[in-house]
Amino acid sequence: MISNTAARAIAQTSLKASRSFHSSSTSLARKFFVGGNWKCNGSVSQTNELISMLNQSTLTTETEVVVCPSQVYVQGVKDGLRSDVAVGAQDCWVQGNGAFTGETSADMLKDMGVSWVIVGHSERRGKGESDAEVAAKAKYALDKGLSVIACCGEPLEAREAGTTNDFVFPQIKAYADVFTKDDWERVVIAYEPIWAIGTGLTATPEQAQDTHAGIRQYLGQVSGAEVAENTRILYGGSASGKTAPGLSAKPDIDGFLVGGASLKPEFADIVNCQTTDNSLKPVNVGINGFGRIGR
Repeated sequence: MISNTAARAIAQTSLKASRSFHSSSTSLARKFFVGGNWKCNGSVSQTNELISMLNQSTLTTETEVVVCPSQVYVQGVKDGLRSDVAVGAQDCWVQGNGAFTGETSADMLKDMGVSWVIVGHSERRGKGESDAEVAAKAKYALDKGLSVIACCGEPLEAREAGTTNDFVFPQIKAYADVFTKDDWERVVIAYEPIWAIGTGLTATPEQAQDTHAGIRQYLGQVSGAEVAENTRILYGGSASGKTAPGLSAKPDIDGFLVGGASLKPEFADIVNCQTTDNSLKPVNVGINGFGRIGR
């Protein structure tokens, strides 16, 4: 466990360090990334409406876009969605096929043409998944050819106690212990302040930047400066079309992992938050069947 003294020292130097990272031309390799986590939402008809909404949206080519529907709808989304939006899964099993009732292996996802998987989301960790188990899932998925959205984040108590780094850094260390340098080329980190998920609360751009910079600084310590420079770090704390532009202006925020807003037309606004593109073509798109989804 990292001491409070060390955590504070890293926090104080993290912004300065991130600026030095960004002075390199290799930072241009960090293409903006927006992932949509649909969570346990939708029906066949509602999923088709979401596919239609995305297919009719104007999405900038300057942003890499991935959507992660419920596992039961992954194949249908993969078959119906435009080719410039990748499809991911919300979780996978720690090993291959076998007598593991209810699990989904990375082998199955790869066979379906899925290219990304979320691991370590706080809603999975809340069911008892340890840092080591999450890291093992991520490593197995990488070894099977998937790319990984590797989540980390702290609860409200840690934020209020000023121990965010003490909580988050061991999660990052678990990934670093099993990833190779080449693995990191197919990983994005999603920092999700648990206290801001589904609560309507959002970290200020300054709070988010400070934590992202600290993560990048720590990643440099455990995996090397090149990995830290090139790895994209997403903000996953209930970003919206309104908050995305301010958050994305910060140097260490390389995109978003979006929850509830990924089920709405404003998802395109988040994808386009660094451009002046109009998000929707002049068509009528109905997604009222989702009702009120705030998570």
